[in-house]
Amino acid sequence: MRTVYLNGQYVPETEAKVSVFDRGFLFADAVYEVVSVIDGKLIDFDGHVARLHRSMAELRMPQPPGREELLTMCRELAARNALTEGMIYFEVTRGNPGDRDFLFPSAELQPTIVGFTQNAPLVDRPQAESGVSVVTLPDRRWQMAHVKTTQLLYASLMKAEAKACGADDAWLVRDGFVTEGSSQNAHIVTKQGKLITHPLDSSILHGITQSAVLELARQGVVEVETRSFTVEEAKDAAEAMVTAASAFVLPVTRIDGVQLGDGTCGPITRKLRETYIEFARNSAI
Repeated sequence: MRTVYLNGQYVPETEAKVSVFDRGFLFADAVYEVVSVIDGKLIDFDGHVARLHRSMAELRMPQPPGREELLTMCRELAARNALTEGMIYFEVTRGNPGDRDFLFPSAELQPTIVGFTQNAPLVDRPQAESGVSVVTLPDRRWQMAHVKTTQLLYASLMKAEAKACGADDAWLVRDGFVTEGSSQNAHIVTKQGKLITHPLDSSILHGITQSAVLELARQGVVEVETRSFTVEEAKDAAEAMVTAASAFVLPVTRIDGVQLGDGTCGPITRKLRETYIEFARNSAI
C-alpha cells in the first residue's frame, strides 16, 4: 500500500482524506506538478517548483510551499514507497473554507497539500521506437492553458475520444494550428531538418521537459524555430514528437492515420531522447 503526503503527514493512501468543502474538490481551485524519478532521483525539480509557484500566483493563491518543504516531501515519498522509476505528483488547493461559495474566502486559508507516487517505466519504453499515434481534435480548453490546474476534464475527454478513434492520444487544434497534446507539448521536424515548436503563450502549458529538451536541441542537435504549425504541416513533416515529464521524448509516427516517415522513431527524435535521458541522469537530485 502506498504512503501519501497530506498536509505535513505521511499516511497510508486509504487513510488520506480531504474535506468535501475543499475548493480543489468543488471548483478545481488547485494546481499541481509532476516530477519524474529515475534511479531514485528527481528530474528538473527546480523547474517544477518554479512553475508551481507561477501557477499559484496566476490564480492569486497565497502561501506557496517552499522548495525545501517540497524537496523533503518528494524524497521522503520516494524512499517510503521504494520508488526508483516513475513520477511524484503534488497538488496544492486553495483550501477548505467550510462551505461552498464561488467567491474566494475573505480570510486567508491554509492550503491543502497532497503528494503521491506512481510507478511507471520511463527509460525503457517500446513506444520510444514504435512511436505513438495521435488524432487532431478541437482545442476547447479555457484561455489560460499555461496555468497547470487540476481542471483536466477536457483533456480526459479528448484522450477518451482518441482511444475511441483507435489512436493513442490527441493533439489539440485551434484556428487550424496545433497547440499541444492532451497532456504533452507537441513538436515537428521539417523535411529541411528544423525543429518547430509552439510559442510560449497562454494557449499551451510551458513544459519543463520541453524547455530542457529545446535547450539541448539548440546545443548542436538541431536548429529550433519557435512558431505555430498547422495540422497539414505536421502530417507532411519528417518527424514529430511529444515531450512531457511522464514521457520524456516520444516519437509521433501517425497523425490522423497519416504515417510519418517509415513509421518508426526518426533520427532527430531518437537523438533528443537519448540526450535528454543522459542530461536527466546527470542533473537529477
